[in-house]
Amino acid sequence: MPTAILTGPPAPASPLEGDLRSLGFDVVDELDAAGTSAAADGGLAARVAAVPATERVAIVDRRFVGHAHTLRLALTDPRFDASAVPGALAVQAAARPALVRALAAPAAGRTPDDLATAIEAEGVAPHRPELGVLVAAVPASDDDRAAAAAAVAAVDGEQVRLRNAVKARDGFFTTYCISPYSRYLARWCARRGLTPNQVTTASLLVALIAAGCAATGTRPGFVAAGVLLIASFVLDCTDGQLARYSLQYSTLGAWLDATFDRAKEYAYYAGLALGAARGGDDVWALALGAMVLQTCRHVVDFSFTEANHDATANTSPTAALSDKLDSVGWTVWVRRMIVLPIGERWAMIAVLTAVTTPRTTLTVLIIGCALAACYTTAGRVLRSLTRRAVRTDRAAQALAELADSGPLAEAVARATGPLARRLPPFTAPALALLGSAALVATAALAPWGSWWPVLAAAVYVLTSGLAVARPLKGALDWLVPPFFRAGEYTTILALAAVSDVNGALPAAFGLVAAVAYHHYDTVYRIRGGTGAPPRALVRATGGHEGRALAITAAAALAHHTGFTVTLTVIAGALTLVVLTESIRFWVSSAAPAVHDESGEPA
Repeated sequence: MPTAILTGPPAPASPLEGDLRSLGFDVVDELDAAGTSAAADGGLAARVAAVPATERVAIVDRRFVGHAHTLRLALTDPRFDASAVPGALAVQAAARPALVRALAAPAAGRTPDDLATAIEAEGVAPHRPELGVLVAAVPASDDDRAAAAAAVAAVDGEQVRLRNAVKARDGFFTTYCISPYSRYLARWCARRGLTPNQVTTASLLVALIAAGCAATGTRPGFVAAGVLLIASFVLDCTDGQLARYSLQYSTLGAWLDATFDRAKEYAYYAGLALGAARGGDDVWALALGAMVLQTCRHVVDFSFTEANHDATANTSPTAALSDKLDSVGWTVWVRRMIVLPIGERWAMIAVLTAVTTPRTTLTVLIIGCALAACYTTAGRVLRSLTRRAVRTDRAAQALAELADSGPLAEAVARATGPLARRLPPFTAPALALLGSAALVATAALAPWGSWWPVLAAAVYVLTSGLAVARPLKGALDWLVPPFFRAGEYTTILALAAVSDVNGALPAAFGLVAAVAYHHYDTVYRIRGGTGAPPRALVRATGGHEGRALAITAAAALAHHTGFTVTLTVIAGALTLVVLTESIRFWVSSAAPAVHDESGEPA
């Protein structure tokens, strides 16, 4: 149990101790049994030392006046090693040594504010939450205390807490159609002891039931599927709001929230394809195309963000225009809706499922996502071309990890390194685009069973290795991972579609889903600050170029029925290897607790 140590002069009739206990703290007093301060002889240090090293410890001034939610923000947020507001400081295990050193310094003050300054000098900067209208004060006189108490009474801390539970930047549909009531559902869950991970899991289960309803192929099933998909999205919003409301952030929770979103949406696509098949309409190619397009959109988002995460001189006229448009109210919502974020996308899918056919639903989805992809990618290309940013080694490493190059591309990169360093700018994305386009075109146009796709895959290995032979620091080098993803995924789609083999497209859907999971897992590890999956895993899965070569060879060698079996076996093996390592990592990870507060469309 975390411990809060009260220090400083007494403050009669203060609700502070009750507030701290309501936040889950075991409250102890710096004063000894006789009521005298032991600070002069190191009593506060002794109190801190008595708290187990793995537990959070807070030091709070008895004179503190403020909202209980202010204390919650300062003392219970698991994402930060140290947090502080006026009159209160909390440290976790990682920051405890800095606090101990600060307490040992003979000239150091003993108030929470003094200690916060001291540990910052020790290299541990406390997080200071933005309080807005919330109050945190240490009054020096009775009049000041009365004024602070009046300020607390004038602001409903619970309403502030509810308002802050909603992500500051979100889509139009989420902001106006979901969040006005989902925040109250989040509070209901918090008061019943439910965790964000439980709500996330419930959202997944509801979405899977929706996919099952869509798979029935009946009009009542399609209507139920649309309703349940919206219900799943409500729960999806609720889990994040519950995390913010109760500050229950965790590494595992961030991973579940991110990966389950993808699992829900792509399982629903499969449900639509199964439902259409019951009515005699084969839309597996559309379902797989929608998954490929949506995944490639996400890779564009991730790659661009990582490439510019810590770039210097990171400005451009295009970015300035974007910032100017964001200052005009109506353009903000139009631009957020154009990119078809998860709220708008799921609402569109739900309505179309209920009133039209799976073919119509998937066709409109693909058109909408394609237009959104063109809009966002064109804007990012313009920004990249017009800014004079210097990208760091960290950004280049992140892009190399997102590229997912296997042993074949690595060997080519080592052999062509000297040549690559003499090539002009934009060579890397040009080679990635050229190799991917040639591979996809050959797979789509060559006769079934031909060896031409295998030859194209061999060329793809060479272009892919040369593309990553030097650090990816060019203006458009962030396009390399998306081009690789599009090349690999679309080649699988093209081969399965051309084969006209029974069951090939559903098997290809499963294979792309397994590979996409690996790529999403890579992204979320990088975002969590833990780095990409181990190279041994990437080599074991062949890398994108190795898988492309293996799939094209399978298409050339396999008989009609054998191709479906081959795709299924490869998908099963990849799923087993990737999912096992991923679950092992995230369950045991020591990565810091995180939560997506970017508000970027998903």
